[in-house]
Amino acid sequence: RYQKSTELLIRKLPFQRLEASEAYLVGLFEDTNLCAIHAKRVTIMPKDIQLARRIRGERA
Repeated sequence: RYQKSTELLIRKLPFQRLEASEAYLVGLFEDTNLCAIHAKRVTIMPKDIQLARRIRGERA
């Protein structure tokens, strides 16, 4: 049924919002992982996220 139609199953704007949210979180977790590695750890912790956001200028 879905293969026979060409209409989108998910509306464009909500999907764009989802993509933007995912891109933001992926970038944040990449920076967070670097913070954890810098602290000679493998596991990320809340303080790593806080540091990454502070360095990015998202939170003072």
